[in-house]
Amino acid sequence: MSIDLKKVYIYLENGTYLEAKSFGADDTVVGEIVFNTSMSGYQEIMSDPSYAGQFVTFTSPEIGNVGVNAQDMESKAAHAKGMIVRKYQPRYSNFRAQGTLHDFLLEHNVMGICDIDTRYLTKLIRAEGAMMMIASTKISDKDELKTLLKNSPRIEDVNYIEQVSTKESYLHTSSTYAENSGFEYDSAPEQQAKVAVIDFGVKRNILNEIVSAGIGVEVLPNNFDADDLISKYNNKNIDGVFLSNGPGDPLVLKKEQEQIRKLIAAKVPIFGICLGHQLLSISHGYDTFKLKFGHHGGNHPVKNLKTGFVEITAQNHNYNVPDNIVEIADVTHTNLFDGTIEGLKYKDSPIFSVQHHPESSPGPKESRYIFSEFLSLIKR
Repeated sequence: MSIDLKKVYIYLENGTYLEAKSFGADDTVVGEIVFNTSMSGYQEIMSDPSYAGQFVTFTSPEIGNVGVNAQDMESKAAHAKGMIVRKYQPRYSNFRAQGTLHDFLLEHNVMGICDIDTRYLTKLIRAEGAMMMIASTKISDKDELKTLLKNSPRIEDVNYIEQVSTKESYLHTSSTYAENSGFEYDSAPEQQAKVAVIDFGVKRNILNEIVSAGIGVEVLPNNFDADDLISKYNNKNIDGVFLSNGPGDPLVLKKEQEQIRKLIAAKVPIFGICLGHQLLSISHGYDTFKLKFGHHGGNHPVKNLKTGFVEITAQNHNYNVPDNIVEIADVTHTNLFDGTIEGLKYKDSPIFSVQHHPESSPGPKESRYIFSEFLSLIKR
């Protein structure tokens, strides 16, 4: 099993020009380059809507060796602009595999880049920060690539939420129990509450974990009506609201912030993860800031300040909430890599949020208890 790898030409906004090989889609693509430190789960990463607009550099050197399968999808499509790997393995070996990573990328029109020094790229991003890049299998001229990149919109200029959010509301009934055929739970839990999930790019395993905590789920588009949700809450048709993860800069989501402020004022119980965590901060009047190269991976230590335990977590974000938010919220979790805030409980509202991903996929499951805390909040 082999494929013909084409040449691909890469230009980074700091002036770096590279040649490599490509698999997946042939194209000319512009995106932001980041790196991910997970050692497994490349399909879950590529199908995570939060990576829309980005090239993901994998620090794990061998990619493609377990193929792909329908069950590991975190959404209906691969949303990243591309993936950059040291070595692509066209021959897969896994009893769950249903196809090759190359065919998967072709199906979703995503570029794969290989035969490149990913250690060099990771160190470059770490030193200079996440940056825009262009990759092309059709254009080799450095100056032409530079011009195209300069004239392309930056990731913070694009509202990727409009692209990845559901267009119609729907009920989600699958749980972690159902997905894993009983490996995680002895039985599917009884529904004890119901919430509205606002889809900014929600991952399937977040929805599975909410259902597995005993909470019914209705997923709504990003253009939700807060007044309608407040009415449903007051009439006991829902017990709370969940704000999901998603791609891009949260500061550009003005309409969403306006609706969230209404929910906050109405004292509706809210739980947010990642982008939802950031939008809650902004909606309270505390703007987020961009990290140098972000946190992306499945091995990031976070300290739970309530228990004192260190949890190894999954992370995927470029933006963070400011330290002065302690004026209105208690910090519940901190990142042990750089001391940034990873969790908040608001002082005068039934609202809490976390920056990391307690649903993992890929990653450890040490933080999944947070979904049960959501149930406890809305039952109170």
